[in-house]
Amino acid sequence: MTLLTEDTLTQGKLSAGIAALNSQLEALERDKDRPDSGKVECVIDWREVIDTSNDAFICTDAAGLILEWNIKAQQLFGWTANEAVGLRLADTIFSVNASGKSNGGLKTLICASSAGKRHELNTRTKDGRELPVEASVSMMQCGSSIRFNAFIHDISARHELQLQLTHAQKLESIGQLSAGIAHEINTPTQYVGDNTRFVQETMDELFAVIDTYGRLAEAARSGEGVDQALAEVDRLLEETDIAYLTEEIGAAVSQTLEGVNRVASIVRAMKEFSHPGTAAKIPTDLNAAIKNTVTVATNEWKYVAEVQIDCDPNLPSVPVLPGDFNQVILNLVVNAAHAISDVVGKGGDKGLIRIATRAAGDSVEIEVSDTGTGIPEDVLLKVFDPFFTTKDVGVGTGQGLAISRSVIVDKHAGSLEASNRPEGGASFTIRVPVGSEKQ
Repeated sequence: MTLLTEDTLTQGKLSAGIAALNSQLEALERDKDRPDSGKVECVIDWREVIDTSNDAFICTDAAGLILEWNIKAQQLFGWTANEAVGLRLADTIFSVNASGKSNGGLKTLICASSAGKRHELNTRTKDGRELPVEASVSMMQCGSSIRFNAFIHDISARHELQLQLTHAQKLESIGQLSAGIAHEINTPTQYVGDNTRFVQETMDELFAVIDTYGRLAEAARSGEGVDQALAEVDRLLEETDIAYLTEEIGAAVSQTLEGVNRVASIVRAMKEFSHPGTAAKIPTDLNAAIKNTVTVATNEWKYVAEVQIDCDPNLPSVPVLPGDFNQVILNLVVNAAHAISDVVGKGGDKGLIRIATRAAGDSVEIEVSDTGTGIPEDVLLKVFDPFFTTKDVGVGTGQGLAISRSVIVDKHAGSLEASNRPEGGASFTIRVPVGSEKQ
């Protein structure tokens, strides 16, 4: 999510100013024996521009040694200019974070940024707090040396808003799924109850037969009343229909066990799906996570589609935020079901939702495709925009795909792309690095 701010709009001017400042500093160095108040005033003007910027400005040399540190950088990170200048980035804003991992130094800033573009990074303040920022960096040749100029913007408020939106979307999903989950649990619970009552009712008849066989055995041992006991056994066998009960009780027990297993699988899937949020990624079996999410969402798709899951059995564990990843899969499955519903309608032939996983170099890919309506070409590039939706008013918030992309791109350093299938329907492809360390 990129917000246009005054800082963003003036960044080009500031970058140009920094270039001019560096050039002027070089000129002053060359002409230090020739005083020129006009040049000094120009340098002072650009110093004022830097110090009044709403973005933190940090300039380093090629080794990551801090050369410039403006007032906003002091306010943002806590180090004064006197404290910061002369230190390395790796010893200040990119030092060891709360999770005990080092974010590196200048290399982190350069690798995460490209000229003219802002990218999200995690930094650290002087008092040890982790601070999410957006940074852009440019490289300049100053004589025989190289300088890196970075503009850094605090996005902690935006992150908080994104967390609130994600939480709201999760609550929406819970509300959406709750009725379906209740139905999925209620159905097997009903036939478990019916079968248990049937077995209970037939027990009296079976116990009566067993008791009569006991009396027959006793009569045989004593040699008295054998004929009477045999007659009683024959009567009960005729009334009870042992063959029927034997068959039906076996079927009832099998159905009961099936129902219990179904409820257990739903509860287990719900437990895995609602994995509590964690600040750090944990190695996760994505195949299992996908299967659990599909189970939880059964009531969303079972009336309009079949789900085919083609998992790579050799897929490596991937460091992800389990709760967020599950939410992304849920969003894509529910969207696919809705798209298919628009095609097949009620009572029509079912469509197909296919979910495939595969290893792809140093990443894994998850593809969720459907046989639904597809995505109109004129809106294909807009589907990930916040609040964009093609659904009727009151159906969805337009946040599902936007949040999904934010989760994959911003939190997992991956990608989420949408396309149309040649044979009809849409396809969404997730790519997540196997060794992602982005927190």
